Amino acid sequence: MAAFINTVPVTSSKPSTVQAAICNAKASFVSGNRKMGYLVSANKPTKSSEFVKEETQMALVPMRIMLDHAAANDYGIPAFNVNNMEQIQSIMQAAAATNSPVILQASRGARSYAGENFLRHLIQAAAETYPDIPIAMHQDHGNSPATCLSAIRNGFTSVMMDGSLEDDAKTPASYEYNVNVTKTVCDLAHAVGVSVEGELGCLGNLETGTGDKEDGVGAEGVLSVDQMLTDPNEAEDFVSRTKVDALAIACGTSHGAYKFSRPPTGDVLRIDRIEEIHRRIPNTHLVMHGSSSVPIEYLEIINANGGAIPETYGVPVEEIQRGIKVGVRKVNIDTDCRLAITAAVREALIKNAKEFDPRHFLKPSIKYMQKVCEDRYIAFGSAGNASKIGRVDLDTMAKKYYAIA
Repeated sequence: MAAFINTVPVTSSKPSTVQAAICNAKASFVSGNRKMGYLVSANKPTKSSEFVKEETQMALVPMRIMLDHAAANDYGIPAFNVNNMEQIQSIMQAAAATNSPVILQASRGARSYAGENFLRHLIQAAAETYPDIPIAMHQDHGNSPATCLSAIRNGFTSVMMDGSLEDDAKTPASYEYNVNVTKTVCDLAHAVGVSVEGELGCLGNLETGTGDKEDGVGAEGVLSVDQMLTDPNEAEDFVSRTKVDALAIACGTSHGAYKFSRPPTGDVLRIDRIEEIHRRIPNTHLVMHGSSSVPIEYLEIINANGGAIPETYGVPVEEIQRGIKVGVRKVNIDTDCRLAITAAVREALIKNAKEFDPRHFLKPSIKYMQKVCEDRYIAFGSAGNASKIGRVDLDTMAKKYYAIA
């Protein structure tokens, strides 16, 4: 499968005046000390400088580059949500150990919790520390074009416009609304080389018929089966009209730890729907949200150390692997990492009740989460591929989107 397999040819005739205008106008979103996805030294060298600080290129790349490589080599990439330093360290250590590409994604809640500057510099620090590992900095569940544009201004190399919900992030939106806001973001983001993920269908529990809510995002109330399963006809039309790089689809997965009341079967986890959509849009990268597996070993550790998480089931790794075989290239994982961290913290605190140094429980939390990340990199086929992905900065990517020489 060739690069840029989806919507915009790499080479074509000169762009229209409108396209060129978008490119020129939106380039102004990226300013200051940042040059289209790379950090540039704030210290301008002078003739009298004893030490000349050169431009430092880091491995922040558009997510599209990674997904193209994954599609061409039949593997998937886990996308891990981050809020703090320890989570980023866990992911990067796992990626280094397995030679895997990295998607670090942050929700609006994470950006608010960590603070824009802290989060941006933590991810830049990861790229500096691991310069040989390609990293995409991804906005998860952007609720509006404004959110996505603010992410671009803050250094994100990929954004998600979740137009399946209105901008309150809880009311199911109309199809035309979704098309319009997603196309708006694609036009603006592609002009500066940033990748875009869209979403079609609302995440929800096919057992209960209700939507889910996590980190302030999710449909509220009762949903129809049609709302909770992406329509293949709409998927084909949506991709054609919006030009998204990746499409998150609804297939019975949901956010959080409480996904299924029993081991999921084909009636509540519709991998067959993924396969059908892939047949209709084989050149579009598909995304599975809410795909944590909820490992029983972490539930047992949590509950053995004062927790009270009831019996629950996640998405089996084998089912995700089935999805990868039929077009899934990005797999969102968050709950598994939270469970690993919580298990480590509870275990450490109970083991030594006199300990008050936060490092006492933060160090094992990194170790436990790293294990989750390594397992997913290996299971999804990402391992061994980081060094094989070429570096493309956002300037070059923007030219590829609009074929500007």
